[in-house]
Amino acid sequence: NLGHHLDCGLSYILSRLPGRLGKRILGLTGAKLKGKEVVAAGLATHFVPSHKLFLLEKSLLSINNGGEEDTIRSVIDEFSTNVQVDETSVLSKLSIIDDCFSKETVEGILDSLEVEAGKRGNDWIMPVLKSIKKASPIGLKITLRSIREGRTQTLSECLRREFRITINTLRTLISYDLYEGIRAAIIDKDKSPNWNPSTLDKVHDEQLDLVFKPFDEHDLELQIPISEEEYRWGGKYENSGYCLGTK
Repeated sequence: NLGHHLDCGLSYILSRLPGRLGKRILGLTGAKLKGKEVVAAGLATHFVPSHKLFLLEKSLLSINNGGEEDTIRSVIDEFSTNVQVDETSVLSKLSIIDDCFSKETVEGILDSLEVEAGKRGNDWIMPVLKSIKKASPIGLKITLRSIREGRTQTLSECLRREFRITINTLRTLISYDLYEGIRAAIIDKDKSPNWNPSTLDKVHDEQLDLVFKPFDEHDLELQIPISEEEYRWGGKYENSGYCLGTK
């Protein structure tokens, strides 16, 4: 965990997955889904076994009608297979996930998981608990709030909010956790980040409000192109208005 949050539109995507799967567990734990699980969760449309990928590629390259959507889809359908997730998949635990991750706070989610972890057959919960507990407290609360807000926002609104959070995180507006997470995971590789605040109870809503608050200068907000003639900003962060101390 780097002490960061969901970006690249993930607060929009994950908040629309079935139940609390994406809304909470994937966002808060960074859990990974395998190929079949990605399709079953609605994040992908087809599952093509590895041994068929070469034949699929060959068939797609042989299309001569300009690659119309229906033709491409029929080719992929030919090589794809139906997916069935087994009982070890996180997708088979949705009833427990929905119950535990329906709580409104990270603390409530942890308490609920602790209760379920003590029940027979719920050994899979321990890695989930471990993942959440070792993460940045402030990163967890930012992520939970971001996913919650994303459920009722458009993709453009989510992208703007995520961009705002990222810039304020880079600015260390309320915490240095992103840089501490990078140090612990990539630079020193000691895997022992010193999060600040160190516990969930020390993270307050007033702090989160500062990270989510729109910029005072509208020009600093993410400008989403609406036509092919518009281009994204191509400069460097250090030389931009997003970096504190610059204009």
